[in-house]
Amino acid sequence: MKKNSIIGLLSLLMVSCAKIDLYEKQATIRSQQWFYNNTPSFTFHITDTTSLYNVYIVLRHTDAYNYNNIWLSIGTKAPGDSIKFQNINLQLATDATGWEGAGTDDIFTVRKNITPGPVPFKRPGDYTFTISQIMRENPLKHILNVGLRIEKVNQ
Repeated sequence: MKKNSIIGLLSLLMVSCAKIDLYEKQATIRSQQWFYNNTPSFTFHITDTTSLYNVYIVLRHTDAYNYNNIWLSIGTKAPGDSIKFQNINLQLATDATGWEGAGTDDIFTVRKNITPGPVPFKRPGDYTFTISQIMRENPLKHILNVGLRIEKVNQ
């Protein structure tokens, strides 16, 4: 019995020391009203420039959200570089199938890849992503959280 306890403890220590190849943070949208000037920023550190990464936007909204999509302006700043922006249109629902993502009661969480496939981060250092809504409605109502998820692709 003692031997099994020691093996179990060592296994737990090895798993708890394993590096997790994931970054995920979310920003809360106050009062479920996302204003143009509210631009959450997310900074993470890259050391492995030989691997590929998936980049996701994570969005939580209520069932009362008025649109099937959301337009976002994504700013990306690499180490030693200036910020670059891209506008993206994320599909959140279709008339045929309803809301995408996972739903609990009237809250839905959607995770969308914003690159055509896995991408490299070519320089080591801190990367910063900013996310702002660019819909015609200001404030954009019924948005609870917006976030960024970076996953290292296992090769």
